[in-house]
Amino acid sequence: MSEKTVREALAHRRSVRNYDDQSPIDSTVVKECIVQATMAPSSSNMQLWEFYHIVSPEVLKQVAKACFNQPAAKTAQQLVVVVVRKDLWKARIQDNVEHIQSHFSKDKYSNRKKLNGALTYYNKIVYNLYNDRFGINSMLKYYAMAWKGIFKTTYREVTKSDIRVVAHKSVALAAQTFMMSMASVGYDTCPMEGFDSKRTKKILGLPKGAEINMIVSCGIRTAKGIYGERFRLPLEKVYFKL
Repeated sequence: MSEKTVREALAHRRSVRNYDDQSPIDSTVVKECIVQATMAPSSSNMQLWEFYHIVSPEVLKQVAKACFNQPAAKTAQQLVVVVVRKDLWKARIQDNVEHIQSHFSKDKYSNRKKLNGALTYYNKIVYNLYNDRFGINSMLKYYAMAWKGIFKTTYREVTKSDIRVVAHKSVALAAQTFMMSMASVGYDTCPMEGFDSKRTKKILGLPKGAEINMIVSCGIRTAKGIYGERFRLPLEKVYFKL
């Protein structure tokens, strides 16, 4: 299977809402596209994502029902549920710390100051950003950064809701990378936000702290899979050169 260029993949990708049940897609190829999705950038390299690749006909029916049986879900051959795991922030910090320590021991050009700086970043800065279980520290951090910002350039997105947005942005980048990877091999997708999150989490057995970023349906488009010509705003409405 020849892969498309980035430009070709961008042109190919559309939100497909009806899939051909006579054109199967290879689950191993979809899995490889998920692997490529994990190459997406992630804030502080926290990688607070999980991907639930659904191929079971029974589970497909259950999730499609949780998606209100919209055509994009009901006709999908496979589904990928992209999940935010902000609740795993402590484990992800530890993963990064262990990687840094391992890298330091192998890199003859590293120095102790560089190592300590990286470890401080995760063990103190990132830890304090995410350590707000009940939202108690949000107001304190907000006002502390607001005061600091009077005197110097300051990072201000420090509340519990801010960090939740940051986590979702990173996971959305991974979802987009997945869809572009699928387009590069000629497979079609549709990112869906119309679903019952509580029922879907129950179907997947997700813990309370997990949040679904989006559900991506997968397959090969039919002639009626795309509802109309692509519409994008004129560039002059969205592009500003300074």
